[in-house]
Amino acid sequence: MTDAGQAAVAASAQDWGTPSAKIVEWYDPQITAAAAPRMAGLDFLRAIKDGKLPPAPIAALFGFRPVEVEPGYVVFEGTPDESAYNPIGVVHGGLVCTMADTVAACAVHSTLDAGVLYTSIDLNVSYLRPVTRDSGTLRAVGTVVKPGRRVAFSRAEILDGAGKAVATATSSCLIMPPA
Repeated sequence: MTDAGQAAVAASAQDWGTPSAKIVEWYDPQITAAAAPRMAGLDFLRAIKDGKLPPAPIAALFGFRPVEVEPGYVVFEGTPDESAYNPIGVVHGGLVCTMADTVAACAVHSTLDAGVLYTSIDLNVSYLRPVTRDSGTLRAVGTVVKPGRRVAFSRAEILDGAGKAVATATSSCLIMPPA
């Protein structure tokens, strides 16, 4: 390690400052999972948005929530904090990827009848600019590109608080009709 590198490394945790903390609360995910097969996708997602069903624990962990739900179109918002930072001082791409996967898949879910299940087959994310706590509230927009009986295709765009794209994604979801 260079002399400059050694000087930049703190000697111990006592040199790192005061630790921060974050409390994450969530509800039993089985409540929501049990309701999913009995409801049309649009109704199910609206029930989560309207607080009639609890959100997925991952949404509580990453701090995002649905704010718009229409057939083939969903919007989630969330404001990342430093708890999602990676070692180089920006929000980890996994948070942005999770938002992209969520809205791309939920856009597909919003088009499905009751009893029809789905799962992501793939997700291709392109990161366009870094995200920090100063990026503001992220707005993740998911849109169905091509619905299908066996496979549906969707896309996601993640915008920062200034409306600039920070990532885009494409996804395909396997559609599983009731047995």
